[in-house]
Formats: sequence, structure tokens, C-alpha cells
Amino acid sequence: MDELKGLVFDVQSYSVHDGPGCRTTVFFMGCPLRCEWCANPEGWQAKQRMMYRISKCVHDKEGCIRCVKRCPHQAVSVGEDGKGTLEIDWEKCKTCDTFECTQACLKESMVICGKWHTVPSLMKIFERDRHYWGNTGGVTLSGGDAVAQKDFTRALLKRCQEAYIHTAIETSACFPQEQFLSVLQYVNFAFVDIKHMDAAKHKEQTGVSNERILENVKALAQDSWPGRLIIRIPVIPGFNDNDENIVATAKFVKDAGLSEINVLPFHRLGDSKWKQCGMVYPYREQESPEPEQMEKIQKLIQAQGLICYTGSDTPF
Repeated sequence: MDELKGLVFDVQSYSVHDGPGCRTTVFFMGCPLRCEWCANPEGWQAKQRMMYRISKCVHDKEGCIRCVKRCPHQAVSVGEDGKGTLEIDWEKCKTCDTFECTQACLKESMVICGKWHTVPSLMKIFERDRHYWGNTGGVTLSGGDAVAQKDFTRALLKRCQEAYIHTAIETSACFPQEQFLSVLQYVNFAFVDIKHMDAAKHKEQTGVSNERILENVKALAQDSWPGRLIIRIPVIPGFNDNDENIVATAKFVKDAGLSEINVLPFHRLGDSKWKQCGMVYPYREQESPEPEQMEKIQKLIQAQGLICYTGSDTPF
């Protein structure tokens, strides 16, 4: 178990929106979805990658080209006018696994995203943090999606259980059912998104159909699993916020034997990360839904006899 390694792109202490109480949240790399509004696109692939933080780059001010000289793939270049930000051929970066540019950069403008951890190295962090959690806090595995690294995730969760640490997970549930349920058996509290009830619509903006997700939600709800499952709906204007889809989602949740939904308003916090990964954020001009729309959605869900929490206004 101690020899297993998991690839993580962030560990955040003092998280208060990722499950009950104060928590330490671990962000795993690797996700089967490609949501067009994703706030953590750096976690899509289960491999290390380079990110270019333009705000820290001093090429325009100081003429620094250390990374240009060090890149063995000629992926980094200076613009025709010699000014402005550096130009990056991201296709060439995809095949790189040495990241010389990050070693050359003195300003942490180019950085490696993804760090390998062992179970003991993360447990050391948890032991450091646990006296801040109080009686209701613990560890949350997020991402990306921790289920994608199932062997390491199972080992980590098992060790947490042995140490009497409350465990939570934020997962897409888009995995083979055996894999999904084998990881969840060590979880006390789970968040699963239902992004759209129509399979074709779901695939349009996430890259995958929703059948596997819905089947796994039903399987977990009907299993002997003793944990608490909260369904989340990220409210994306123009995609899934119409009455028909909201009511269909609520009915599915009720029929599955569940009782709680947390609706989350869309935000543009992922925009800067898309840029750092060399991608254009499709929702960069989209505004968050109005409070009146969120209230309407909440009432539609409550009308189906379910409990509905809006945003961070939750008891967990």
C-alpha cells in the first residue's frame, strides 16, 4: 500500500464547501468528462503537464527568454515584435515529460502541474491538519476525479478509515460500476453531479453520455452503502437550467430513493486556468444565473418533495 503513488494537482487545507465541517481537500488528476465550464481543466489528464501563468512572466518587461532556450521541442518562442507574452505550441507540449522550461523559469510563470504522492505522504498532511477539522470535518477527495486512480484512492481511503478520519468524495460517477462501488465503500459522504438528464445534451458539453452516471447513482442509492449521497446540479444558463430538465432531474433523484439536491450557480472561476493550459474558455462571456432563477429552480425541486440547498447555503 505504501508503495502506491497517486498524481495530485493540489491539496487545500481549511476547505469549508467540500463536505461537512472544515476539511482538507485533495485534487486528483484524471477525469472522464470534459465539461465546457470546468473550473479545473488542469486535472483532466492523469499525467503531469506544464501550465503557463502569464501574469508572472517577465518576458515583456525584462526580455527574459530562459525558457525559450531550454525547451528541447522548440515549443516556446518569441512573437514577431519581440514583445508581449511568449508564444507556445501546445501540441508539442503534450508529448513533453521533462519540463525543462519550468526548470529554467525563475518567476514560476511556467510550472509543472501534478505531484506524485504516496499514502504516507498524504496521511502526514492529514495528521497536520486534523486538529483544525473539529468534530465534523475530515478529508475530501476531488479533482479531476479520484475514482480514476482507483487503486491508490482505495488505499488512501482505507488508511483514513483506519485512522478514524471522516472521508468525502466529489466524483463524476462516470466509471464502470464495479470500480465506482469499490472506491465508494470507503467513503462516508459523496457528492455526485447530474449535469443533464438528456443523454445527447449531456454529451454535447461534457464529452460523454450520462447513462453510466445515472446507473451508478441508482446503484449506490440502492446498495447497502451507509454513507450520505448528495446530488449536485451545476446550473449552467442555456444548457440545463430549463424547467423540464430540472423537474426531470428531481424526479430521477426521488425515484432513486434519495432526498437531497444541492444546486450550484455557474461561475467563471475556471477562465484563468483554461488560459494557463493554452485553451479558450467557452463560457468566458457567460454571466452567473440571477438569484431569482436559482430560487425558481429551488422551488421546482422542492415541489417534487425533495430538500434543495442553493449554493453554499447548506447544513454540510
